[in-house]
Amino acid sequence: MVAQPARADHINVVTSTDIVMPSALLSDRATLHLTGADALPFLQNLVTAELSDLAPDEARPAALLSPQGKILFDFLISRVDAGLRIDLAKAAVDALTKRLTMYKLRAQVTILVSDEAVATFWEEETRPQWLADKRFPDKQVYRAYGAAAAQAGHATKEFRALRIGSGVAEAEADFPAADVFPHDVLLDQNGGVSFKKGCFIGQEVVSRMQHRATARRRIMVLRAQSHITEGANVESGAKAIGTVLAACETVAMAIVRIDRLADALSAGQEIVVDGVAVEAEIPAWAGYGLPQPGEPE
Repeated sequence: MVAQPARADHINVVTSTDIVMPSALLSDRATLHLTGADALPFLQNLVTAELSDLAPDEARPAALLSPQGKILFDFLISRVDAGLRIDLAKAAVDALTKRLTMYKLRAQVTILVSDEAVATFWEEETRPQWLADKRFPDKQVYRAYGAAAAQAGHATKEFRALRIGSGVAEAEADFPAADVFPHDVLLDQNGGVSFKKGCFIGQEVVSRMQHRATARRRIMVLRAQSHITEGANVESGAKAIGTVLAACETVAMAIVRIDRLADALSAGQEIVVDGVAVEAEIPAWAGYGLPQPGEPE
């Protein structure tokens, strides 16, 4: 945002330090660069997202799953010269590097940990070298790396609040590895899972959930009049129907059994977290709905 002159006879000189934009340098994130002739087909055969049509101006969500279909690592994938970038939790870099190296075999792929900075910008029109963060289909949220991240601010708490209020969960920060399926955290809703591409690790389980419509655990955004306790159970009628993954004061996101939520709402039961009444809502960008009360699990 550029400062405007207060009067016609007064000119403000705007420097880079005067530019204020919602942004955050993400010190808890890091990147891997995969380069070489086989970089794209190598990842295409491993991760959940379709990569063949990955645009140069986007960062697409994806995950590497266990054979049982649960998320081991989730990340954003974008293009770099001669390959691909993986943007993930810094705490998971070593483990993912070892896992990818194990799968590499004779593929012509070089896997390097990058020292580039990672930043996010939002509520701004895109600029050169910013990449659209596709986890936020209904918002202007961007990723920037290296020199393009240099002007980022330090609004990490504000970005976390944006993520929580949008229902965008991250591994390591919000849920542990090997604990949730892609459907649980809405990777099927934001392009993070392709149901048309060839095989990837865990595909059979994930595809079966999709085609049989058996996904019952979903991210829900919770809102209350007072503080919501992170990690607490979401309850209805004294029965747990979900767990709060992350909270920011009066807003939280939780993984909830939506069939049980539907039954509770139909019965007029209050939804509470640690004694606090909450309203549960489907993230605005997501395309799923609550099942009809009484549907078989």
